[in-house]
Amino acid sequence: MPGTPGRVGVVFVSHSSLIAEGLVDLARQMAEGATLVAAGGTDEGGIGTSFEKVSAAISEADSGSGVVVLCDLGSAILTAETALDFLDDEVRARVRIASAPLVEGGVAAAVAAETGADLAGVLAAAESANVEKEAESDVAQGEPDATVSAGPGGASGNPSRTVTIINKDGLHARPAAEFVKLANTFPVKVTVNGKDAKSLLGIMSMGLVKGSTVEVASEDPSAREAVDALADLIETGFGEA
Repeated sequence: MPGTPGRVGVVFVSHSSLIAEGLVDLARQMAEGATLVAAGGTDEGGIGTSFEKVSAAISEADSGSGVVVLCDLGSAILTAETALDFLDDEVRARVRIASAPLVEGGVAAAVAAETGADLAGVLAAAESANVEKEAESDVAQGEPDATVSAGPGGASGNPSRTVTIINKDGLHARPAAEFVKLANTFPVKVTVNGKDAKSLLGIMSMGLVKGSTVEVASEDPSAREAVDALADLIETGFGEA
């Protein structure tokens, strides 16, 4: 069976083959080991979508653990839904079309897939892009951000470290993905300036540049190892400093 055994595959459906292939290249920079498949353009190479390409991409991405499909425009969704209708019942049961923006949702899904998240987890990662966009809109309209840090040191007895971003390009896509993948190796919840450390889009949305001070913390007293590991990663500069 194609795909990476035990891992959810991700399919990018776009009206343009260049966009779909470019997004796979982008996501692969952050999720090198994930199964990412492009399904862009018509069968003749024009602008549009192809039932055959989408069907083949789903088959290529499916390892038996499921496939999350992301689409750029409404008609791409219709093509993907038609492709699902023609799948065997067993395969169709493990394919989900994400209601998420193609770029942000696709990148988040790819990183989640590489961390070993299950089908529901990868779908949730993709659709978390909607939540982040709503949060950004609220902040832009002057509404307070709900994810505010509890302050330096955290609550009494809870692990917390304050560190400074030292790599020259800040917490951009590649180091953010490294950070999130490390966070996902721990069963506890850790936050970065109040944002979930396991949310790629949440971390990237903060726009942390060189010199930014961040608080890595948890409300779980048993999370000291996770907090230290994540803080240490930031202090090393992700190998870029």
